[in-house]
Amino acid sequence: MYFLGIILLFGFASAQKVIQLTYCSIDEDNLRMDCKYAVPAESPEPFCKYTNGERLFDTTDPDEEQHSPFKKRAKVRIFPGNICRLLFKNLPNGKSNFTCNIRLPDSATVSKTSVVEKKLLLPCSAWSVLLQSCSGLLLTLMTLPMLLEIHWL
Repeated sequence: MYFLGIILLFGFASAQKVIQLTYCSIDEDNLRMDCKYAVPAESPEPFCKYTNGERLFDTTDPDEEQHSPFKKRAKVRIFPGNICRLLFKNLPNGKSNFTCNIRLPDSATVSKTSVVEKKLLLPCSAWSVLLQSCSGLLLTLMTLPMLLEIHWL
């Protein structure tokens, strides 16, 4: 019975997960980060937040307070397709850690962290987003006709 209780307690939380974290630059100093997640069917919309250690960039949870230095710099929204997006203004030089946290009501939080280096950011063009979000096989299949055409020229 104890084992069944553990399954019931953690079964719902283990079904949610962060699948992928991608990022790009909107302008020279502005970051866009997309957190793709999965939740069980028929579950309520999860809460999403982005953090750096204890600092809260922004959240969709109305019960949490955004860290004051980020009130005019960071905004988090949930988009269709299970994507939680962070828009962050004035990205500092160097490397910065961003953690996407997904939590269903009455459930544990799942998270994924990415290190963003400002000088290595690609612009959010259609191709850079495609390259970040496609698997290698899918990307090869999509670009194969283009590669073959170039070869035959």
